[in-house]
Amino acid sequence: MNDEVYLSVIIPAYNEEKRLPETLKKISAYLKTQSYSYEIIVVSDGSKDQTAVVANSLNLKNLTVIDNKENHGKGYVVRQGMLKAKGKYRLFTDADNATSVDQVEKMWSRFAEGFQVVIGSRDIKGAVIAVPQPWWRIFLGNIFNLIVQFISGLWGIWDTQCGFKGFTGRAAEDVFSRCRMERFAFDVEVLVIAGILGYKTKEIPVTWINDAESKVNFKSMVKMLLEILEIRWNVIKGKYKQ
Repeated sequence: MNDEVYLSVIIPAYNEEKRLPETLKKISAYLKTQSYSYEIIVVSDGSKDQTAVVANSLNLKNLTVIDNKENHGKGYVVRQGMLKAKGKYRLFTDADNATSVDQVEKMWSRFAEGFQVVIGSRDIKGAVIAVPQPWWRIFLGNIFNLIVQFISGLWGIWDTQCGFKGFTGRAAEDVFSRCRMERFAFDVEVLVIAGILGYKTKEIPVTWINDAESKVNFKSMVKMLLEILEIRWNVIKGKYKQ
């Protein structure tokens, strides 16, 4: 593969042997129709199943599989993939294919406008939630997001957690090399660091298919808030400028 890569697609995966193959086939099929060069990087987060084996068995063009033997957290493996990537632009997306890779097309014009971080959002005008959620879940999500904005200082960003985020190569290396969070609040940390370093962030609406197997629960939300408080403390101490 040519060292000059236009788009890197990073997929964090933990015990995804069932869903990952179909997602990889769809991503590969789409990218092969594009005029630019690309690479796909799957990072297995200490999976206990055959995630890495099934990914490798597909023999897809420009696919690299990183098989970590220990579980660290989504933030750890996304950072690992982002810093391993060579792309001029780098996108991470979820193994469940909740947001299809073709929606990266919405990002190009924003990068051209000068934004260095372009993130998918399920909560702004134009977003489509393919499987509607109960009103109470939407209400609680909005309340939680306001709390996140208040603590983190990310005012105006309405969906920090959507697993579809794009970066210029320079921004990716600059931001992810400073990240410390390995689990629940890594998305928030990424956006906070980007802001501190002066990178401009833009939310774009995406179509999102709800994952019925989502593991997000009240306990996870509490842990995330504790990590966001840690991020806030890191900001106060100036740790992200080092």
